[in-house]
Amino acid sequence: MRRLLLFAPLLLFTVGCGVVQSSEGEATDAAREVARKAGERLYGQRPRTAEEVGRSASGIDGVEVLRVTGTSTHDGDGVDVVVRTSGSAYNGWFDPEELTVRRCFAVRVSPTSEWGEDPRDVDCPDGPPLTFAPPPEPPRLPYEELRAELPRVPEGGRVDEAGVRRVLAALDLHPAIRTEVKADGGRVGVLLSVKGNGFDAQECLLARVGPGATEVWVPPRIQRMPGEGGCTVANALDPLPPPH
Repeated sequence: MRRLLLFAPLLLFTVGCGVVQSSEGEATDAAREVARKAGERLYGQRPRTAEEVGRSASGIDGVEVLRVTGTSTHDGDGVDVVVRTSGSAYNGWFDPEELTVRRCFAVRVSPTSEWGEDPRDVDCPDGPPLTFAPPPEPPRLPYEELRAELPRVPEGGRVDEAGVRRVLAALDLHPAIRTEVKADGGRVGVLLSVKGNGFDAQECLLARVGPGATEVWVPPRIQRMPGEGGCTVANALDPLPPPH
């Protein structure tokens, strides 16, 4: 009996250590899960710069961005983002307090990344979390101005392509706005567009000047998706049928 009593404190100490270690492991697993879900949020085939990836990561709840390496998602091995997350677990038997740990993980973002890929455990870099400037706002396409300034040609009249080009030049458009003008069948089509990313709907504005009618419009979103042909001067001259 005495021998059993001597073993009891040792048994309790051993079990207690096991509980503490297990709780820290559970908390670390919880922190890793936050980083893994952040990787899922960042996953995608769209080309992005390292700054864009870092900015996106910094906007995810529970994530601090400590380091970003690489140039863009489609260059070399892509972009590596070191994030710091936290996780919690309860010690259980001897300590009802919640144990919280902060850990760092590296998340890789590239076309070859796998969905739900496990982040790598890394040492936390020194220094505060990185901050990122907000993305630049795309230039506004001048719908009202274009609609007001384009010529109105009476029925039976002749559309002056040069006059349409002069209107566009007078609008003093932002350099990022691309213009295209084309005459066909007595009408003049106009395209104003902002370069897209190849994945999301492109921003564009169409106009058509013809005898008896001058129109300005934005194509439906589905037509502005890559490959749909909505943001072309051909669509200004001969509009695609509306989506169903």
